[in-house]
Amino acid sequence: MPDTIKIKLPDGSVQEKPKGTTALEVAKGINPRLAGAALVAKSNGDLIDLTRPLDKDTDLKILTEKDPEALEVYRHSSAHLLAAAVLELFPETKLGHGPATESGFFYDFYRPTPFTPEDLEKIEKKMQELAQQDLPYAREFLPRDQGLERFQAEGDFMKCHFIEQFTRPDEKISIYRTGKFLDFCRGPHLPSTGKIKAFKLTNLSGAYWLGDEKNPQLQRIYGTAFFSRKELDDYLHRLEEAKKRDHRVLGKQLDLFSIQELAGPGLIFWHPKGGIIRKAMEDWMRDEYLKRGYSLVYTPHIMRVDLWKTSGHEGFYAQNMFTPMELDDAMYRVKPMNCPGHILIYRDQLRSYRELPIRLGELGTVYRYERSGVMHGLLRVRGFTQDDAHIFCTPQQIEGEIDACLDFAVAVLDAFGFREYHAELSVWDEKDRYAWAGSDENWHLAIGSLEKALQRRNMTYKTMPGEAVFYGPKIDVKLVDAIGRPWQLSTVQFDFNLPARFGLEYVAEDGQRKQPLMVHRALFGSIERFFGVLIEHYAGAFPVWLSPVQVVVIPISERHHSYAESVGGQLRAAGVRVEVDTRNEKMNAKIREHALQKVPFLLVVGDKEQESGQVNVRARGREQAEGSVPVADFVARVQRLIAEKKTTLE
Repeated sequence: MPDTIKIKLPDGSVQEKPKGTTALEVAKGINPRLAGAALVAKSNGDLIDLTRPLDKDTDLKILTEKDPEALEVYRHSSAHLLAAAVLELFPETKLGHGPATESGFFYDFYRPTPFTPEDLEKIEKKMQELAQQDLPYAREFLPRDQGLERFQAEGDFMKCHFIEQFTRPDEKISIYRTGKFLDFCRGPHLPSTGKIKAFKLTNLSGAYWLGDEKNPQLQRIYGTAFFSRKELDDYLHRLEEAKKRDHRVLGKQLDLFSIQELAGPGLIFWHPKGGIIRKAMEDWMRDEYLKRGYSLVYTPHIMRVDLWKTSGHEGFYAQNMFTPMELDDAMYRVKPMNCPGHILIYRDQLRSYRELPIRLGELGTVYRYERSGVMHGLLRVRGFTQDDAHIFCTPQQIEGEIDACLDFAVAVLDAFGFREYHAELSVWDEKDRYAWAGSDENWHLAIGSLEKALQRRNMTYKTMPGEAVFYGPKIDVKLVDAIGRPWQLSTVQFDFNLPARFGLEYVAEDGQRKQPLMVHRALFGSIERFFGVLIEHYAGAFPVWLSPVQVVVIPISERHHSYAESVGGQLRAAGVRVEVDTRNEKMNAKIREHALQKVPFLLVVGDKEQESGQVNVRARGREQAEGSVPVADFVARVQRLIAEKKTTLE
């Protein structure tokens, strides 16, 4: 009798099978329909090909379209399908890599001739042909030297780099064959191309090999793939909607901000209208700081390199910092983070446990060297302002502080009109202990505190093993915008590293000096990025309290100018941002222009309104005017919308 293995299924049942049995064979034995729907398997927690022989006892799960993890494999296989199609049509192309992404997949190619939109259409058509051929994703193993020789012969310098970087000289390498296409890849993949039912190539961009502008420029083809045509169509509809909401386009159309070529990329110029919104954001945040027991601090924009050596940034983060500048007394760098400045304020005097927690908050501008190819409007910049805060507390206080941080994060989302959000809890990987700073005791305390805080709030969250930063675990809160896109903005992070590096202490109740716990916390993330998300969430039609111009008064003719100015004066006295448009233009043209500027309310005044002390109200987004109301009633309405931060024009 051949050697056997035990296979435990999700329902708890155990099957005894010959060693070398595949997951697909197990699925066929359970139910032929399950085998037909199977896409990939999970063995002892690891995703594997359905056709991989099982050689030891295992917990086995067969994944189908119902399992989110199967979608990542589906998209990775779609990237291979893309590469196979490109090689069929353009055999001179050299291959980079092609991972799945959160919204689809991409593949990097090196080819001297640029791809065109017409090429993308041809490639997509070829992908459909290869999918219909139902080609297997066949895994092979080759000696490393033989694999390198094969890819070198083809001139695939990127594949050679990956093999040399990620494999040992004595091991066999994993190769997947899809038709004529051969790729160095660890998998797993779908059984065959016929499983891929709905995909679309979406765009083309440039990317430097290994992210270094000194290297050859690659062409990156993006695509997306879903289990059904309906899911794909829904996604493509959201993409079209996203184009209409592009903050870069709306930023120019609404005159909110700009990026000036003469000044340099990734540096934001806030125009007067954008500046008003920024002021509203900052005023709200600073008021909340004070209500919630934070102290406002301000720290310098440049500091000595010695400080960054102490913090560790000079050693671990230098590639993301601007180059040092030499002054008469020392070398300085512009700050990439606010934390060391807050730590110096804490360290300026010996603290007592009676003073803790100390919460230091700052809207501090920082500077990071982002490569030119990755910057994107307000969302990825070189200079930005973080709503940074650092909390120094005792172990007994930590759970309450984390609760308060999450409460603050949710308050930010509620105030700015985001109703849907979820969290990710990033924790360490205990198997790789030396990759993480801090004691085991601190890690267990920190992770437990974060978990309890999330559970107390009944906040939906996903645990991300191995995704913590080296100095501590963290919670990332992801909001979901009006068209269903998640955005990473708010974060709450433990830090065991910096308090130790700077020798932070407090005098405990027993008279002993102890190291405080420290929490990083940013809720906007950055004002620039949060503003970009706001623009796209509202498609530029901001709530009244955020709108740069809240009301425009439009007189029908010149004889109504004086009354229009009087109405404008009453609104200004009530704290409303108002413009009175007395230009010598037709009334309907003015209405169209201000409607395009997405002003919440337009007030038209003529003889009837002037005689009765009223205004004719037109609310944004409504085809018909609401009719005429007394000025005092309208002023009260706008004041209420502003005070209550309403997101609709009730």
